[in-house]
Amino acid sequence: MKRVSSERAATQKILSVIGECIDQFGPGCVGVQKILNARCPLVRFAHQPSGFQCDLTANNRIAIKSSELLYLYGSLDARVRALVFTVRCWARAHAITNSIPGAWITNFSLTMMVIFFLQKRDPPIIPTLDQLKGLAGATDKHLIEGHDCTFVSNINRINTTENTETLEQLLKEFFEFYGNFSFSKMSINIRKGKEQSKPDVSPLHIQNPFEQPLNVSKNVNQTQLERFVSLARDSAWILQQDGMSHPLGAGAQPWGLAALLLPSASQTGGKGKKRRKREPASERIKSLLESLKNNKPNSANGNGRRNFSTQSH
Repeated sequence: MKRVSSERAATQKILSVIGECIDQFGPGCVGVQKILNARCPLVRFAHQPSGFQCDLTANNRIAIKSSELLYLYGSLDARVRALVFTVRCWARAHAITNSIPGAWITNFSLTMMVIFFLQKRDPPIIPTLDQLKGLAGATDKHLIEGHDCTFVSNINRINTTENTETLEQLLKEFFEFYGNFSFSKMSINIRKGKEQSKPDVSPLHIQNPFEQPLNVSKNVNQTQLERFVSLARDSAWILQQDGMSHPLGAGAQPWGLAALLLPSASQTGGKGKKRRKREPASERIKSLLESLKNNKPNSANGNGRRNFSTQSH
């Protein structure tokens, strides 16, 4: 710190050295990338024997609090993690998300959208971040780099929800909710649990829960957002059809969630849309689930890899 101009410069130098060490001496570590000019500098690499991919950062305490918050939400109600996993699985099947950085919606953004949706149910399934802050004790107070990261850590202080909606209902309602959401005018804010007027012209605006001026979905372009909305509407339409809640005899077409995981669901979901030739559903779904199990970036913690949060760059 004494030899460099700022803490950021020190972090970049530290990560550069660590990246070189991993590249030269890390057993089984391949594809090392030093992404040091990102808003949050990081080293990205894959561990070939295990199939894990990793983003390594330094002194990123807000990201740790984000992971703790999402772990808390996942512990409040069993439907939270199940719905997050299902939506991510659906998004990956349709290439809405991608492990390569770009204009795609990230897993963290999808997780924020699921949490916001669950806060909007009547009655809500999970509380807002402001409500969690109101329940916090003295030991829960955290101020990091000027950002208030306070929320209750004792799950027993949080009242359980009276909402009894099934996962099937929630999945259908999720697609309907975002298929008709006013993305052009409103932003998503899990701190308040309600829509707010967009502060900028980004196609998709999701407020960072702790670094509130930041938009975690700033990378998403209009084309990718329109594609997400179109697929959400198609998926809601599929789930509304007769026979989608149960199989209709031997040799029936895929039903329920299986129908949504087929990459051609958007081509078969609406009237007059052309069907694509596809491999057997069981093989596609088996391959997809194996990929999710072996490739942690899109299954748990976004780019944090083990639980479901990541930082926006």
